[in-house]
Amino acid sequence: MTVDSDVEPGRPEAIKAVPVRHPGRWLGAAVILVLIAMFVHFLVTSKALEWPEQWKYLFSDPVLKGVRNTIWLTVAAMIGAIVFGIVLALMRMSENPLLRGAAFVYLWFFRGTPLYTQLLIWGAIGSLLPTIGVGIPFGPEFHTWKTQELVNVALAAALGLILNEAAYMAEIVRAGIQSVDEGQTEAASALGMSRLQTLRRIVLPQSMRVIVPPTGNETISMLKNTSLVVAVPYSELTFTAQTIYASTYKIIPMLVMACLWYLLLSSILMVGQFYLERYYARGTSRSAEARQRIRFRGGGGGQ
Repeated sequence: MTVDSDVEPGRPEAIKAVPVRHPGRWLGAAVILVLIAMFVHFLVTSKALEWPEQWKYLFSDPVLKGVRNTIWLTVAAMIGAIVFGIVLALMRMSENPLLRGAAFVYLWFFRGTPLYTQLLIWGAIGSLLPTIGVGIPFGPEFHTWKTQELVNVALAAALGLILNEAAYMAEIVRAGIQSVDEGQTEAASALGMSRLQTLRRIVLPQSMRVIVPPTGNETISMLKNTSLVVAVPYSELTFTAQTIYASTYKIIPMLVMACLWYLLLSSILMVGQFYLERYYARGTSRSAEARQRIRFRGGGGGQ
């Protein structure tokens, strides 16, 4: 037997690695590039979009007012929904069956009926409750107000969004609280902390890692759901666009203009959500998203 003089005795030959071919990836990328080029060509050449008409109204006073109303509705609705959602979540987890039952019925109703229908009811609340009074239950009233004067369109729109969103935030908060190990609360109780102190100092800070991502998604959804307050009706961004094209008959340009504003505001919220998630994810060795990227690239299951 002859030994190859170019190979050292006792050492294996070098492995000739052959790169794996992925023709499907290249085909998919080519299809996506063609679709992107077609879409850009459509945006540039389509006469129906009428970009000069959109630019004419993009920063007009009515549109900016609609944007401001959309922003404040989103902020007010999410703040109110988070606060009320925490209360509902605690009621759902209470040992009192009456509190648990009341919270369940609330969630059942507001999650089981369309938001648009609820807003229609709020828009006609004066027909349902002509007056609102203060007095003894089932007894005399000391003072009454006309509901339509007390609940204006802005308040009706905000209340409709808050009460609906609170039902979803309650489940998000409840899931976050239940994700904290029970040993944490037991240790806090052994140290003499009250239930409120345990919730505020131990449970809620740890549950934020679970609560923040879906809450960010709900905030972005709320921004778009404000367009439904046209049922009240209230002058937000979509309602403003409808008002403009009702007189100019430029339906598509005005709707596309509204979409551009929604995309801008949603992008800002997405950036904020990203930094919030990264802040509350501190202390983890590797996030789930990073593990998924490693698996997708073929880097193994990870430790």
